[in-house]
Amino acid sequence: MDLKTVIFMGRSGCGKGTQAKLLDEEITSRGISNSDILHIVTGDLFRKFTQSDGPTHARLNEVMSKGEKPPEFLSVAMWGELLMRDYRPNMHLFIDGTPRSVPEAYTLENALLFYKRTPIDVINIEVSDEWATERLLGRGRHDDKATDSIKGRLNFYRTDVAPALEYFRTSTHITVFDINGEQSIEKVHADIKSVLKLI
Repeated sequence: MDLKTVIFMGRSGCGKGTQAKLLDEEITSRGISNSDILHIVTGDLFRKFTQSDGPTHARLNEVMSKGEKPPEFLSVAMWGELLMRDYRPNMHLFIDGTPRSVPEAYTLENALLFYKRTPIDVINIEVSDEWATERLLGRGRHDDKATDSIKGRLNFYRTDVAPALEYFRTSTHITVFDINGEQSIEKVHADIKSVLKLI
């Protein structure tokens, strides 16, 4: 199997994490060891970071509790450190929750090209704000409980993440696949396998 480099994008609540995990399981079921998959989940990195003490941790906690977008420098520092520490050339690479802005998209593309990770596939899971809000409220995670926080995250998707997605559409190194996220988890997974030629 060819090595896969896949970036999952979409609104908060669209199912990026679920679909990335299912892709992990799909690849593993084909005889690939979990140690041969590097899965970067930026949201998890941020949540773990906010559990520590310090002025940066406290400030990030304040930003995230309001549903505001964390700054690019922190995001790049987190996934960049993980890449430098854990990346090996024979790995499948799945990225969930990054990039969140055009500058970060440029930096991520630059990093992947540095590691000679082409082709690069972007899975854009498309859902409405209403769909996303319902899912976020339903999953009951700490940062999903406040309606204002959810509105903030959906707003910065439109103002920051969506332009990053459009930047990727202009890249000669990246293919963006738009997937309807407002269907069953199984159907979304099947659509993703189809575009990634895993069927």
